[in-house]
Parts: sequence; C-alpha cells; structure tokens
Amino acid sequence: MELHLQPKQTEAFLSQATEILYGGAAGGGKSHLMRVAAIAWCMDIPGLQVYLFRRLSDDLHKNHMEGPTSFPSLMAEWIDQGHVKVNWSKNFIEFWNGAKIHLCHCQYEKDVTKYQGAEIHVLLIDELTHFTDKIYRYLRGRCRLGGLKLPEKYKGLFPRINAGSNPGGVGHNWVKATFVDPAKPMEIVQQTKEEGGMLRQYIPAKLADNAALLENDPDYADRLEGLGNAALVKAMRDGDWNIVAGGMFDDVWIEAIHVLEPFDIPSTWRVDRSFDWGSSKPFSVGWWAESDGSPAMLRDGTERSFPRGTLFRIAEWYGWNGKPNEGLKQSDSATAQGILKREQEMRIEANVRPGPADNAIFDEVNGDSPAKIQERHKVRWERSDKSPGSRKRGWSVMRERLRASMAERMEEPGLFVFSTCRQFIRTVPVLPRSETDPDDVDTKAEDHVGDETRYRVLAVKRTAKVEPFRW
Repeated sequence: MELHLQPKQTEAFLSQATEILYGGAAGGGKSHLMRVAAIAWCMDIPGLQVYLFRRLSDDLHKNHMEGPTSFPSLMAEWIDQGHVKVNWSKNFIEFWNGAKIHLCHCQYEKDVTKYQGAEIHVLLIDELTHFTDKIYRYLRGRCRLGGLKLPEKYKGLFPRINAGSNPGGVGHNWVKATFVDPAKPMEIVQQTKEEGGMLRQYIPAKLADNAALLENDPDYADRLEGLGNAALVKAMRDGDWNIVAGGMFDDVWIEAIHVLEPFDIPSTWRVDRSFDWGSSKPFSVGWWAESDGSPAMLRDGTERSFPRGTLFRIAEWYGWNGKPNEGLKQSDSATAQGILKREQEMRIEANVRPGPADNAIFDEVNGDSPAKIQERHKVRWERSDKSPGSRKRGWSVMRERLRASMAERMEEPGLFVFSTCRQFIRTVPVLPRSETDPDDVDTKAEDHVGDETRYRVLAVKRTAKVEPFRW
C-alpha cells in the first residue's frame, strides 16, 4: 500500500511540533493528510490510539469512510487480508498490532464527557473551527502516553495533535488567535503550562499544495474564481484568515474602505455609545459619531461629506481577559467607572449621549439591575430594539450600511470604523452565518461587538447640538 503526500503536507506530517494546525484553503488536502498520518503511525507503533474528530457524525463518515481516498479504500488490501478490521458499529479501525483509529464526533460542549477516560496518543481534529475553544481544551487534556512504548525514532513526538481547518465557523476567532496570529507561519513555539505546554505550529495550507486534486480536476481553481467575490476567492484559494468564506459580512467588508484613521469629529455630529452586557462572556462598549451631513476633515487633510446618519465607530472598550470569548467577570460598578474614565481620557464626557444597550441590563433582581447600578455612577442607557424580527433586521441594516460605504459616491448612510477599534476589526468581519438560519449570525460565535453594533444601527435617528471636542 502506497501513501502519498505533497511536500507541504509532509511538513505537517513530520513536524517536530506536537500541536499543529494545518489550515487555510479549500481543497488543500487536510483531511487526506489526517488519514494518511493515522494509517502510517498505526502501522509503525503497536498499540497506538488515534482519535479522529469531526463535529458531526454524518460529516465524519462522509469525509473519512466514503469515496476513493477514504480509510476503507486506502486500506482495502489489508482489510481483505484480515490485517485491518473496520468495526462499523463501534466506529473504530483496528490494526494487526493493536493500534486503533477511533472515529469520533462531538457536537456539543456537554458531549466531551464521553471522552473523560480516553487515553489519546494522537488527537486529529478535522475542521477545527467547527469546535469551541472549550471542547478543544478538554480533548487536549486527554492527550497522554500512559504506558505506550514508543519506537526510538518517535520519542518526543507523541502525544501529538494535528488539526486541519478552513477559515470560518463558530471557532474562527479562537483558532486564529491561538494558532495563526501569535507567530509566523511554520515557526515552532513552546507554549506555557496555561496553554497546554506543547510545541505549537501553524502550517498554511493552500490549494496549490494538493497536486492530486489539481491534476484530477484542473478546473477546480477556475470554479473558485467564479465565486464572484474577490475576498471570498482569496479565502477559499489561499486560506486568508482575515475573511470568512460564507460569513455574514464577507461580501460587504473591505478593510481599506471601511477602516479610517481617527479624525476630529465635527461639533454638530451626535456622539453616543452602545453596550452589550457580559460577565463570563465579554461585554462590549462602542462610542459612535453620527454625521449630520456637515463635512469632516480627514486625517490625510482632505475634506469629505458623508450622508446624514452615517455612523463612525470612534472608540471601544472590550471587556475580555485577552482570550477569545472570555469575559472579565467584573462588577457593573467597575464597568460604569471604566466607561467614565475612558470618556474623560478622550475628553468627550460632556458630549456623550446615552445609546442603546442590551435589554438584559434592565432586568431587576430584588429591585436592582445593572442599568440602575450604572446609572448611580452617572452612566445611563436606553433600551435597544428587541421587537420581533429585530435581530435579523439588525444584521441586514449593518450589511446595507457597509455596502453603502463601498459606493464611490455615497447616497445612503454608511458605517465606518476608526483604526483604533481593533476588536470590531477582529471579530465582526468574520462573524459566521447560522447553520440553521442564514439570515442570522451563529450565536455561539464571538458576536458581542456585532450585537452592540446591531443595537446602534437600529436606534432611532436623533440629532443634537454638542460642544466641539478634538481627538
């Protein structure tokens, strides 16, 4: 039996790192690599226990147990000779030397307890961004050698984790923050104990890595070009992690257009803030300037007028602990004090008007609520629009505003973001659509800035004369 890998796939297979993401483009051969790696290691290491995960059981079988490059096809000769047995009912493949490939799925976070007692020597996760950070960390915690005796050439390389993924999905942000952003591609970095203590590496996967696909289906690259959206083509062909293929905003977000350098806000524009409450999950505060149609002087010295009602996200405060989708767990009093402190530092405390907030802050327990607590600290909020259909209408309005900003001559109110608002830029453009309702965002994604922005674009238009201030 011959197992073929392309050069980039071989690097992912033989890397000295023990926690690897081989990720990027569609058609990069990531799933095939996992099957080849699992078979090769099981051949070489008696008793090896390989666990291969997909989020859904249907996807697991369609991707790995069906077709000409599936496990059964790759090992057909050995299966016929009785050297390898496929246990379809218990979802594992057993080799003559006691090694096993366990075919697993984990759709919900509560499902991880099924693997509490597992001794995982090799953890393979197909489409890592389909999983939450909590699931990944739990499964990583089950990686251990136990009593396994490794051949000399493999010592130091196990236990190991090999994951593959395209950009996008509910886990896009945490995967990007964990593997893609911290180091250069191919660089191997020793992680702290808090991060699992393994050697971590990101290996980019590109369509060009899969020579077999390009040979068998030479028109595949042309079909990708035919998607009609340059950003989407780049995401699917090159594995660009700064855009999500099929995301809520991938076709209406262009950073070079929507992100502006901070400029002085004209005195007649309205300034307010919006708020998405959170404790164990992040909270998000956004400060907004709303154009009244009067011109503004941009950072590059050009004067420009924007349609009345155009929104500019001029500042933000994201209440996280530095890890994607994890909050500060701080008190409402501390949040209010932090908001006031930032407004004083920006010299806008006299100009900011109350804006829309998550209606959950108005819910009272024993006569008190987060809204009342913050009001005692002189931070007031208005209720956001939570009428029937408002959630999907909010995403639609955001899309309309982002699209309006792309016009060479704007005629409708748009939406722009100052370059200092890094959390908006990090989380909103990559928000995935819901798998069950494409008009909505997946609620398991890191959507807090998105929700807070949605509250603001749905707010009733208001105008107010404010005193001048400068940034």
